[in-house]
Amino acid sequence: MDKMVNITINGMPCSVPYGTTILEAARQLGIEIPTLCYLKEINEIGACRFCVVEVTGARSLVAACVFPIERDGTEIFTNSERVRKARKTTLELILSTHERKCLSCVRSGNCELQKLCKEYGVDDEGRFDGDKPVYELDYSAAHMVRDNNKCILCRRCVAACQQQGISVIGANARGIDTHIGSAFELPLNATSCISCGQCIVNCPVGAIYEKDDTEKVFSAISDPEKYVVVQAAPAVRATLGECFGMPVGTDVTGKMFAALRRLGFKKVFDTNFGADLTIMEEATELLSRVKNGGVLPMITSCSPGWIKYCEHYYPTELDHLSSCKSPMQMQGAIIKSYFAQQNGIDPKNIVSVAIMPCTAKKFECGRDDENGAGYPDVDYVLTTRELGRMIESAGINFQMLPDEECDAPLGQGTGAAVIFGATGGVMEAALRTAAEVITGTTLEKVEFNEVRGMEGIKEASYKLGDMDVKVAIASGTKNAKVLMDKVKNGTADYTFIEIMGCPGGCINGGGQPVQSATVRNFTDLKSLRAAALYKNDENRPLRKSHESEDVKKIYAEFLGEPNSHKAHELLHTSYVARPMFNK
Repeated sequence: MDKMVNITINGMPCSVPYGTTILEAARQLGIEIPTLCYLKEINEIGACRFCVVEVTGARSLVAACVFPIERDGTEIFTNSERVRKARKTTLELILSTHERKCLSCVRSGNCELQKLCKEYGVDDEGRFDGDKPVYELDYSAAHMVRDNNKCILCRRCVAACQQQGISVIGANARGIDTHIGSAFELPLNATSCISCGQCIVNCPVGAIYEKDDTEKVFSAISDPEKYVVVQAAPAVRATLGECFGMPVGTDVTGKMFAALRRLGFKKVFDTNFGADLTIMEEATELLSRVKNGGVLPMITSCSPGWIKYCEHYYPTELDHLSSCKSPMQMQGAIIKSYFAQQNGIDPKNIVSVAIMPCTAKKFECGRDDENGAGYPDVDYVLTTRELGRMIESAGINFQMLPDEECDAPLGQGTGAAVIFGATGGVMEAALRTAAEVITGTTLEKVEFNEVRGMEGIKEASYKLGDMDVKVAIASGTKNAKVLMDKVKNGTADYTFIEIMGCPGGCINGGGQPVQSATVRNFTDLKSLRAAALYKNDENRPLRKSHESEDVKKIYAEFLGEPNSHKAHELLHTSYVARPMFNK
């Protein structure tokens, strides 16, 4: 049993396990100590000094996020005059080198620094103002912009990048010249950044943000010569509501379709269709490799951040990747081929827009070999956040919208497609189909609970007819490295591996709504969001990809069969080894 320590916080008695931080102890009494740099289990460095509190016996104020409670009788004061004065001074010092273009900042209204300044009465005219460094913005990456003029040096982005096992950014220089940058001041596109965007969702201010394509999409919608269609990824429906103050884990599928229709899109499709198509192609490819002595283990190819990671860090293992495009790209290819033909539309006039939880999708849509119909499969990718801003700027009252259905035939999807958004979901969807194809029998229970959950690495074995199938799942590229090292040295005895670039999968993608550190530290965002997808799956009449009538129809009328020559032309892609650094 842990040793308990008896203390008081603001005069209130409290008993906590030995070594508990002051920050965690205060929460037990309903006291929130404000932080800026702190991210639980990711960035516990006490650097910003904003969470300082008074402790009896300590000569100076201490950082609550890292100070351990080890002594009975400790008295702590979290809101004294001395503490409030110190915090206000810290804010004034941060603002002295911070670009204060708050009105036009993408994070205005959802900025942790802005919120704290309001709470502590700190205005734009600071007593420490003077000369400050000026930085050029880094637009080099396909997915994001870096603006060090707004950086507060909290290092949360650095920690997020380290958590991913990438570490392409860090603190450069010293003193007043300290700034976040890449080695040798290289632009981001010259590094092995995988475009995952975890730095963005963990930044407390507007120093890092996705490249915004909303005006390009609005312009396309207004162009009478363009036929603008949209698709929305499975994970977006579990998070979009957060942009409008709805509880974490609210499924807003119907309102999302209604909002997209009101924005002016000609057709509103669901990427669930593309996910079901992916399972048909991927499961067929896997079975072909098993029967014909192909390269095993086969690894999923849905996550563009993971694909870019593999190209940078494991270029010799690219033949393990499934050749299947991601659901987004498959759907885009079908829109500009099958859908265009069925509706007599010239594909050059179709503008294909995708709403994604992922910033790496902005990189993916510009990759080579992603133009199955002779045109880019997808023209513009908008993150969940960008869609939220579009809806707000168009004056649409999201919470008041009725639930609406998406358009057929590229809108219907099964429950297997919905769970693509959570780690283990692609694996479970594939197993549902593979199990019935291999055994020739109907599954009585479609849940494969062994591959569910937020653990970084999961393993399971299944007996499917005469075949023993061993699978593994990794979420986050740091965990992917563990499995890939096994693949590289020949000790990976798996048949099939699922890897997602972001921890938890798409529900925690770099394009998802930004939540403050207080929420991220003490709310299980990943599990709550994933639960919405699993509930959606449970409520669907069809829960296996091969049962989709729309998928059956497109193979019968257009593609022929999974992995056919036509399917390969439209739905499969190739990869390229990338150097770690570009000269």
